[in-house]
Amino acid sequence: MAMLATVALVGRPNVGKSTLFNRLVGKRLALVDDTPGVTRDRREGEARLGDLTFTVVDTAGLEESAEESLTGRMRNQTEEAIRSADVVLFLIDARSGPIPADAHFAEVIRRSGRPVILVANKAEGRLGSDGALEAYSLGVGDPVPISAEHGEGLADLYSALLPFVDEPPEDEAEPATEADEDGAAADGGEPDPTRPLRICIVGRPNAGKSTLINRMIDEDRLLTGPEAGITRDSISVDWQWRGRPVKLFDTAGMRRKSRVQEKLEKLSVADALRAIRFAETVVLLIDATQPFEKQDLHIADLVANEGRAIVIGVNKWDLVEDTAKTWADLRAECDRLLPQIRGVTMVRMSGLMGEGLDKLMEAAVAADGLWNQRISTAQLNRWLATVVDRHPPPAVSGRRVKIRYATQAKSRPPHIIVFCSRPEAVPEAYVRYLTNDIRERFGLAGIPIRLTLRGGSENPYHDKNAR
Repeated sequence: MAMLATVALVGRPNVGKSTLFNRLVGKRLALVDDTPGVTRDRREGEARLGDLTFTVVDTAGLEESAEESLTGRMRNQTEEAIRSADVVLFLIDARSGPIPADAHFAEVIRRSGRPVILVANKAEGRLGSDGALEAYSLGVGDPVPISAEHGEGLADLYSALLPFVDEPPEDEAEPATEADEDGAAADGGEPDPTRPLRICIVGRPNAGKSTLINRMIDEDRLLTGPEAGITRDSISVDWQWRGRPVKLFDTAGMRRKSRVQEKLEKLSVADALRAIRFAETVVLLIDATQPFEKQDLHIADLVANEGRAIVIGVNKWDLVEDTAKTWADLRAECDRLLPQIRGVTMVRMSGLMGEGLDKLMEAAVAADGLWNQRISTAQLNRWLATVVDRHPPPAVSGRRVKIRYATQAKSRPPHIIVFCSRPEAVPEAYVRYLTNDIRERFGLAGIPIRLTLRGGSENPYHDKNAR
């Protein structure tokens, strides 16, 4: 398949780059807010405009600042996007017209040598506004007045992009499906071996998520630094590990709900939760120097409730001194504090130093295999007979509950249905007993298991099980 042209959206903060990005990709993938400087990392998506298909890159707002500052590092990310683009869409605000900062960054874009299209955004209802006309003074060509929010002027934008974006042949211009954008096919379907494994990296702020991904892909792709909470959007990065396609998702650090006050941070956390929901394996990154804080446990519980496979990366292991004792304590604490994913794989690692990354990926791939596992009905019913003989369900009001048979309804995660008399009378403790025994018997350590009790008649698998 031919490579898609890359179109970078650049401009100063709050000119509507993320709104145009969402309009072009047809989904609200990028966070949008009135606060300037919402976008910090580069975000890529497959865009469609008429019959044109291309890769669009949302970038941080261009601002003048010191090289080592956060805004300086954000500008470096944007300049890298400009260098990698086939064409640059330079956005200005049509209502205010060009300001000195626009003139400065027009010069930055001109020096890059990349083709540029000047876009006067926020021109709703007045596509010939004075602000748009004043944009001629920037010296980067004729402005294309549009309103990204209302979808006005996109025909003119199409005409401007046409010389730079090839229309793909019909057999290559397949529409993206929701599954392509949002993750695997519906739970319970068979995994497609040609699809990338979707791995979401989550954790508290400053746990090292962006640093880890940069080290894995060997590129300064994501913004990092000592400041907590740099990442706001959930950013996806395509990668290959040992020949296997992988899509990595970096997410905003999740703090305790009581400490999340700003609307923008709430949007960032909601975006992270969405990334978890459409991932297949989730890597929970914890800080080895401050392990298993209350928020770590809360995030693990969120992942388990969403039914995702999970691996715990114990990051910053290079800072630990008494490694043997610390590791033994961590393992015991994990099993005690996270019984819902008992036996979950933990990996000692350092994203900064590049240590333990292959082991982390091996654990993620193994967890995905368990998450997709199907157990035959015969195996389940042999297990059920043994476990009920060893520990029958308690009698309730003098009547014993009869456990009849079990079957797996679906995988991703494993969902087991146990048919019995009076399911409403079975204590929750007995359900946990069955769930934990399934996990141990079938090697599903660390995988969330759904176990549902239903009323049912005699076992239809009785003859099969007797063989």
